[in-house]
Amino acid sequence: MGLLVDGKWTDTWYDTKSTGGGFVRQAARFRNTVERTPGARFTPDKGRYHLYVSLACPWAHRTLIVRALKGLEEVIPVSIVMPLMLENGWTFGDAPERSSGPVAGAKYLYEVYERAAPDYTGRVTVPVLWDKREGTIVNNESSEILRMFNDAFDGLATKSYPDLYPEPLRGAIDEINATIYDTVNNGVYKAGFATSQVKYEEAVRALFGTLDELERRLGDAPYLLGDRVTEADWRLFTTLVRFDAVYHGHFKCNVRRIIDYPHLHAYMHRLLAVPGVRETVLLDEIKAHYYGSHRTINPTGIVPIGPASI
Repeated sequence: MGLLVDGKWTDTWYDTKSTGGGFVRQAARFRNTVERTPGARFTPDKGRYHLYVSLACPWAHRTLIVRALKGLEEVIPVSIVMPLMLENGWTFGDAPERSSGPVAGAKYLYEVYERAAPDYTGRVTVPVLWDKREGTIVNNESSEILRMFNDAFDGLATKSYPDLYPEPLRGAIDEINATIYDTVNNGVYKAGFATSQVKYEEAVRALFGTLDELERRLGDAPYLLGDRVTEADWRLFTTLVRFDAVYHGHFKCNVRRIIDYPHLHAYMHRLLAVPGVRETVLLDEIKAHYYGSHRTINPTGIVPIGPASI
């Protein structure tokens, strides 16, 4: 775990002293957009872009799901970092799918960031959408990459899949996304990375308050906004599918498990059954990353055997 400071890598854990023991996530810095507008700097061209992901990371997982749903695998190739993230951060491997992709010779993801911005200061995170034409990072904010795959690249999609951000539902999607991001997606990290009892309990209470409300909501409809799947469902799904295996134990979010919520659990499995999605869920890799990488939380690096199923 670490970050770049003025383009130099340093192995530094999150600073929670300055925040009273609370975890504060850094906002993504690269926020350009691929768009179909004539004359745009970044246009949706086949083979122009490369996606860097971790199979363990819920933020990167969002982009992999939409890439699969839309059939963009041949349009946007991917490099998958190794599951362990230790003193050098996300690391590339020897297998072709684990390689550094278009940034030849890189051993670590931070070198991709250095290539794009030699003076970069900040965390080195996935996903990363790389532009091979300009040799730079287009975007490293998962929610924005998700929307680009849904919209801008739709003309290159090989599979027909309904719009995940339809105009009539955008207000409702944005509203529920904001709550789920704060208390669930990021909430598990605020609990797991907290270094004060107060901040930990604040995060856990907010997390389960939202999960309880979502359980009630899903008792009335199959998806968060009714009968159709939207991006809000996939943004929630990537946290739910990791919850019992990782967040319940490793991040001390142990008030209840997802399997203890009948509606949430059934909802998670409805989404898991969508063609192309199950292949993006690798529990062994997820557990290896969390339990093996966060040595401040799990110093021995021992990975638990269970759960047997999700």
